[in-house]
Amino acid sequence: MAEAAEFQGTSPSPARRWLRRTAALLAGAPLLTGLLQLPAATPADAAGQTSLKAASGSSTVAVAVDSLTPVAPVEGDTLTVSGTVTNNGKQDVTGAEVDLRLGPRLTTRSAIDSAAQRTGYQEGADGSPVGGESVEEFSKLTPGVSERFSISVPVDELDLGADGVYQFAVSLSGETSAQPWDQVLGIQRTFLPWQSGEADTRTKTTVLWPLVSTVHMTAETGSNEQQTPVFLNDDLAKEISPGGRLNQLLALGKNLDVTWVIDPDLLASVDAMTRGYRVKNEDGTTTAGAHQAVAKKWLASLQEAVVDKEVVALPFADPDLASIAHNGTSVTGSLSHLKEATDVAANTVETILHVEPITDFAWPVNGAVDPSIVKVATSAGADKVIARSDSLEETGGLPYTPSAARPIGGGITAVVADTRLSMAFQGDLTKASASTLAVQKFLAQSLTMNLQTDKQRSVVVAPQRMPTARQARAMAEAVTALQGGAWSESQELTAAAAAEPDEGATTDVPSSSAYPSSLRKQELPRSAFQQIATTQDKLNNFKVILSDQSRVVTPFGRAMNREMSTSWRGRAEEAASFREDVEKYLDNLAGQVTLIDKSETKLSGRSATIPVTVQNNLVQGVDHLVLRLTSTSPNRLEIGGDSYEEQPVTVSGGHSQTVKFTTSAKANGRATVIAQLYTEDGQPYGRLVTFDVKVTEFTATVMLVIGGGVLLLVLAGFRMYTQRKRAAAREADGDGPDEASEGDDTPQNPDGPEDRLKEESGTRTRAGDPEQPSDPAPDTPAESADPSGTGERVDR
Repeated sequence: MAEAAEFQGTSPSPARRWLRRTAALLAGAPLLTGLLQLPAATPADAAGQTSLKAASGSSTVAVAVDSLTPVAPVEGDTLTVSGTVTNNGKQDVTGAEVDLRLGPRLTTRSAIDSAAQRTGYQEGADGSPVGGESVEEFSKLTPGVSERFSISVPVDELDLGADGVYQFAVSLSGETSAQPWDQVLGIQRTFLPWQSGEADTRTKTTVLWPLVSTVHMTAETGSNEQQTPVFLNDDLAKEISPGGRLNQLLALGKNLDVTWVIDPDLLASVDAMTRGYRVKNEDGTTTAGAHQAVAKKWLASLQEAVVDKEVVALPFADPDLASIAHNGTSVTGSLSHLKEATDVAANTVETILHVEPITDFAWPVNGAVDPSIVKVATSAGADKVIARSDSLEETGGLPYTPSAARPIGGGITAVVADTRLSMAFQGDLTKASASTLAVQKFLAQSLTMNLQTDKQRSVVVAPQRMPTARQARAMAEAVTALQGGAWSESQELTAAAAAEPDEGATTDVPSSSAYPSSLRKQELPRSAFQQIATTQDKLNNFKVILSDQSRVVTPFGRAMNREMSTSWRGRAEEAASFREDVEKYLDNLAGQVTLIDKSETKLSGRSATIPVTVQNNLVQGVDHLVLRLTSTSPNRLEIGGDSYEEQPVTVSGGHSQTVKFTTSAKANGRATVIAQLYTEDGQPYGRLVTFDVKVTEFTATVMLVIGGGVLLLVLAGFRMYTQRKRAAAREADGDGPDEASEGDDTPQNPDGPEDRLKEESGTRTRAGDPEQPSDPAPDTPAESADPSGTGERVDR
């Protein structure tokens, strides 16, 4: 009754109200007389009265207003209301009558909120039936059955008074066998915005139209020149196909005067689809994507839609600024990734859409800010932060909603979106009645805001990042009516940010403790940023050996941007899985450049060469690598005259390279040797390979050769001795020397024993010696990475 009293005199036609009240009193007089003559109520009667109260205004019958047109009527219009009534009770409803009810004018925004939250019928607060022909009757409503209604009434017959928002309702009255009297059994409230003519001052309204999606592309690409991308699934194709969410957002938005807010990752993903893509299967395999034509059509439509429109580009993959601020700044590299995501945004949008985007706006999730979020948001170059009025709450007692722009210090402007307007289309709007109520409430809030003051203000509407298709349709319907109405005019976001701030509007950024706990629970944890940093370290170590770094750096850089996306909120398991897959794929690529295992090697003699093979299974060549071979027992086996030796390595894609190291044996026995690849800056690369070298300085073969040489020397000496003895005998007999005989007896091999030994034992290869025909080729095709055979002998 207090609420009814507050709005007395605000409903139309006082004379008509007096007639209605008089008729109601006359009709109730006999009933009042009868009640006075009744005895006191028994307990059973009291129970009946309680049941009566419960039935009256209850949800015995569900009333759904599916359509109200026009949504903001003007003089001369005919208002048509249609929907359904459904009997949710267990008894038939007879004498059912659907009425339109015009309630009081609501002069404050909070009054609109209260009316929308109220349930059940309340006498006085829900107004009186319009009556006349604005009624639809049903003789009987069967339980569980829905009946459609449609009622039209000329707006002039509503006798609307002053401009403003009127509570409007559809009610159903009837009776049941248990309660055989006429009563309101169901009601649905909505709002009727009424602006009889042009408003003296129009609110400048900016509507953000977001094109944002979840992460779709992986870090994987094909080995071909085009690097065919691999997608997590084919969900993006569904979104951009006819009837899909993004397809409808585009189709609806191109007819509106809005500011497009676009995630460059979405553009990059759709653009990648146009050139061919593959989709990951559950078993890890991939299949060719089949929606190139759909992607081309969607991009072409978007290019057409944004011509001469304002386009704001978010940082690539829409990074979660709050997560970075609260959990990522303590991890090295997090802010660098944000800067990279910002830097690549403009080029991505300009290349694909052929428009120059605005990149100096940051948009934290739900517009919730604190000092750390503002600091992170502006660290990458943005000087404007899109906040929301439930975060920067007004404390100055202004009697009206102030303009969006607020200077918050440091040359930073907070663009504060209106919470009520921004949240008007959240929730389940799949039912037409829910959508209709959302549209009417949005318009009601906008009109009431405009009537607060004669001062012109700039208001921003920042809806949810990823509205559903049904939410998008409701948004479009409301924005269409708003832009065609008499109290609002469109404005771009940059103009709203540059508008003169209202004196007295709050400029105080709330403390970190005021950040909503519900949002904090959805943030990426610190461990996520630590994993991203680990992946970056691995990428840095890998890229330095590549002949074409861009084939790896670009896809992995963008993948790490996607790991920080706002779209992971509420999907912690999926986010962790994505990060794991990125890191594993990088490990797999880096592992394609590796050392081939070696088994035990036998070294015979004092010196020899040990071959070590580097395998490159990548498509591209690798360079800037150093292979180090280290002896753990240099007193037994030296390598390159020291405990280790290093040699540069260059291997073409799909090939292997064998590198030879000179060794010197110092003593018999077993020596362990370690082979390890290093980058040029001294960082270990890949796994090390350990193998044993069995050193035998004098083998049985060598001893046999030496023994043979000694025997030859003995035989040669014995022959020389016998020849000289014979010559001496001839001289004693008087004969001269037999030159021919002596010449025949001279050994024909001019080589000495060492030369013969060298020839029979084979020439030992030393550093600088030319390669022997038996040496492995320095650059060979891809070969088996299996370890070498047992008992391998090295080149000598």
